[in-house]
Amino acid sequence: MDFAQRTIDLARQNVAEGGRPFATVIVKDGQIVAESPNKVAQTGDPTAHAEILAIREACTKLGTEHLTGATIYVLAHPCPMCLGSLYYCSPDEVVFLTTRDDYEPHYVDDRKYFELTTFYGEFARDWDERRLPMTYHPRDAAVDVYREWQARNGGERRVAGAPTA
Repeated sequence: MDFAQRTIDLARQNVAEGGRPFATVIVKDGQIVAESPNKVAQTGDPTAHAEILAIREACTKLGTEHLTGATIYVLAHPCPMCLGSLYYCSPDEVVFLTTRDDYEPHYVDDRKYFELTTFYGEFARDWDERRLPMTYHPRDAAVDVYREWQARNGGERRVAGAPTA
């Protein structure tokens, strides 16, 4: 099966149904484990990006948060939220089929606090220098939650079984 073409077909169908032009297909052992179009327009959920939805489905089906051994096909270079999710689930490879430069003449999704052309520079700033107003209210009780987690996990700080470098 041509998984790249399947990704394109899902995105095309989503557009025909009133959705946005994005889709993701997750493949492991030569089989599709999960797939999804972007469903932000249909659900009003700004996190309902194709990558996020497909990762959730794949992890649920496989019973793990780790997608090692998987290849993830996405229609466009991932946005920062999706890129973070892709890093977090540790697939073997991500294959993207268009770049922002390719699709920008046809689709732009810049929003308050978020323009792709400036996002990575904004993200790299210290939290108190970002355009998005953020306030830090330190609480010892918040750190206690992490101490409790560590204690429940035999003193281990890392998530068991998480892929590392």
